[in-house]
Amino acid sequence: MLDAHPNRLPNLVGVGYKPQHFQAIMDDPSPVGWLEIHAENYMGDGGRPLAQIRHLADRFPISVHGVGLSIGGESRLDPEHLARLKHLVSWLNPAVFSEHLAWSTHDSHFYNDLLPLPYTQDTLTRVADHIDELQNTIGRQMMLENPSSYLAFAESTWSEPDFLREIAKRTGCGLLLDVNNVFVSATNLDYDPKQYINDYPLEHVGEIHLGGHDEDEDDHGHVLLIDSHGAAVVDPVWALLDHTLAKAGPKPLLIEWDNDVPDWPELAAEAQRGVYALSKQAALA
Repeated sequence: MLDAHPNRLPNLVGVGYKPQHFQAIMDDPSPVGWLEIHAENYMGDGGRPLAQIRHLADRFPISVHGVGLSIGGESRLDPEHLARLKHLVSWLNPAVFSEHLAWSTHDSHFYNDLLPLPYTQDTLTRVADHIDELQNTIGRQMMLENPSSYLAFAESTWSEPDFLREIAKRTGCGLLLDVNNVFVSATNLDYDPKQYINDYPLEHVGEIHLGGHDEDEDDHGHVLLIDSHGAAVVDPVWALLDHTLAKAGPKPLLIEWDNDVPDWPELAAEAQRGVYALSKQAALA
């Protein structure tokens, strides 16, 4: 039986939690309204990490974000991973759980990357089956995140927004819209990011992510953006967020910063920009 009220995040700004920020968040959490953790970091049985999260969960809504389920993989979902995830969700009772539209496993091999998928009928069926299994296992709705893309598949027969719309329709899952991923993919694959947002099934979005990226070049000297989560959000992504919020209305907004993590004042300042973005939209509504 799925949770009848799956998304309990407030329409406020959250940050990806890092243990080095624990005391600063406890001392002065503004402007943070909620926290996100990566599921795989909290699947153990004890120790300081779990003690900190239990303490934080008394004060903040927690979003659990998975990075290792390989929702798009050809093999069945790992039953041991599912069991550990079910245990985490059961005791923590997070506001939401989310995962990526990607694959990272093949046979017994695990790749430390979130790899893209062709948008075909076979992929649609496989991803929908995996989401059904996941949601039935954890007893609640999950949210599926759009990927950052570096190539397109010739065999794709669906656009990404239409593919995600159909997944949400078939499974009842929600969607996590990563605006930085949209900007990265649009730059790499040469399409209009605003048009992508216009085509996106925003009615299913329960959470929005923002993060930083790195700029490189491909073999032909063209700009190649890498979704690194290791820098501040750039101004064009903030502008794309404004466009998104104008169409979707206020949503829970997360600042992701997973690599080269700054001290708390810098991350808090980035979160404050998110607060400003949400307040601008509220003023215009």
